[in-house]
Amino acid sequence: MLNVELLYSDNEIVVVNKPANLLSVPGKGPDKQDCLWRRVQERFPTARIVHRLDYATSGILVLALNASSHRQLSLQFQARETGKRYQAIVTGLPDQLTGEIDLPLRCDWDNRPLQMVDHEQGKPALTRWEVIEQNALGTRLLLTPITGRSHQLRVHLLAIGHPIVGDGFYAPPEVRALSPRLLLHAELLQLKHPTTGEMLEFHASCPF
Repeated sequence: MLNVELLYSDNEIVVVNKPANLLSVPGKGPDKQDCLWRRVQERFPTARIVHRLDYATSGILVLALNASSHRQLSLQFQARETGKRYQAIVTGLPDQLTGEIDLPLRCDWDNRPLQMVDHEQGKPALTRWEVIEQNALGTRLLLTPITGRSHQLRVHLLAIGHPIVGDGFYAPPEVRALSPRLLLHAELLQLKHPTTGEMLEFHASCPF
């Protein structure tokens, strides 16, 4: 598994730490075939994708090794029974130390794959955040997405005036230029084991 850290494996699941700037699944065209799923399949040929992270985001992904585990894990994600936490560095300093962003999101069809806030046609989206520290680039936040919309964290933080540093989609050019990568990392994942029902918790240290 080239440049993919293995965090856990058994007969049912594989948990890995995806590097930034790697697709979760293949895209369209021969130049987009390298992806996390194919790299994991080199060692675990039956691995199936359960959920995804953005190309630019690093962090924890779980893959299923058979159909029954895939179905069970997929149901957990759909029912929001999993726990996820991210770290991000954003520009500026929020007015409070904690808060939540409750803004509905939908695809920006004229600018796909970008997403946008839409109070009429958007789907509900909720993100909780907490300030950890300030540094030279801005403010480090802990982020807990309650829903799992595409680009949710990136669009929500942009909407409250604190875009994520290095965000090639949503940040203004001067914020984009502060980092060669998107400073967003999925550091924690909690889920029930698909066969034993045991609650598992996985961690991947933030690389920035």
